[in-house]
Amino acid sequence: MDALTLLHQRSSMGKLTGPAPSPEQMEAIYRAALRAPDHKELRPWRFIEFSGEGLERLGELFAEAEYREDPSIEDAALDAARKKPLRAPMVIAVIAKVTPDVEKVPKIEQVISAGCAGHAILLAAHAQGLGAMWRSGKYAFDSTVRKGLGLEEEDELIAFIYLGQLGGRHKPIAEHRISDFVERWT
Repeated sequence: MDALTLLHQRSSMGKLTGPAPSPEQMEAIYRAALRAPDHKELRPWRFIEFSGEGLERLGELFAEAEYREDPSIEDAALDAARKKPLRAPMVIAVIAKVTPDVEKVPKIEQVISAGCAGHAILLAAHAQGLGAMWRSGKYAFDSTVRKGLGLEEEDELIAFIYLGQLGGRHKPIAEHRISDFVERWT
């Protein structure tokens, strides 16, 4: 796929089906992620890949987070939380593994680098004909989820990227007027 076509046509895909991406596809995805901008070569990225029973374990972690937030929560809501990771055959947690107090590389830059790695995952998936959806929501910021995934205090959970085969049709891509977003100083 031509690089500009990829950049201009990538879109999120909410309906994803199996099978999960192949090992070869995942290697290409991770190789792309590891090319993210990286000031001082800190490599501030960590990825946790969930598939099979791992998706169920992630769902249990989401349900635990819901229960800790509201111990009187109904069973149906807990079941809904458990099922969220099952919307795709694979989920990747993208984590900014932050090294604090690095001269000239503040935390925000390391977090953005991990965000770029997540974006590269989306692009590499699309380039291979896979579907992907970037999700964050409250679980990305929940202390129970953070602890369950082994995050350190300085780390940030950037996204849960859902991956799989295209399970639906692409929504039309909205066209934006560049002039609405660009200010030019000449």
